[in-house]
Amino acid sequence: MDWFDDVRLRARRKNKVLFIPGDSLLDGLSALVEGTGRLALALWALDLAAEAVARLERLLPGEARPAEALRLSRLWARGQVKMPAAKAAILACHAVAKEGVSPEAAAFCHAVGQACAVVHARGHALGFAVYELTAIARREGVEECRAAVEGRVREYAAQLARAQAGAQSASGPWAKFLKQG
Repeated sequence: MDWFDDVRLRARRKNKVLFIPGDSLLDGLSALVEGTGRLALALWALDLAAEAVARLERLLPGEARPAEALRLSRLWARGQVKMPAAKAAILACHAVAKEGVSPEAAAFCHAVGQACAVVHARGHALGFAVYELTAIARREGVEECRAAVEGRVREYAAQLARAQAGAQSASGPWAKFLKQG
């Protein structure tokens, strides 16, 4: 079965999330994520989160929790705040999704939370893609989203390659745990 058939099936079942990390669409990205150093992966994820926050500012004017999660996660990556502060902000960002916002906005909130959590664990990197691609499918419509989704996955790979190349020269300070792997 093609990844697109899986997404259609999930939409018919009324699943909130239309993609999963094991989808064939994400196989190449998954391999790239596994081969990327922690600092580069965190830089990539935080850049993606910034794009999603900008989208959320248009969808949810006045909602500050996604931007705050991003701000504190950037500080966490630099070793300037501890995990509990960033974690609380990330959880607050996820909470926005449960407050009656549109399905697109909810998916973007979860995407931001997942991207910010990449500072802690690389496993959240595909979580960002899962939720952002869901947001794209919600915005475009499931039957019309294929080209936009496939294009976005290609963008993820290109952005990750740039992050990997730039990580060596990225100005710090960085939290010790990001420099170690």
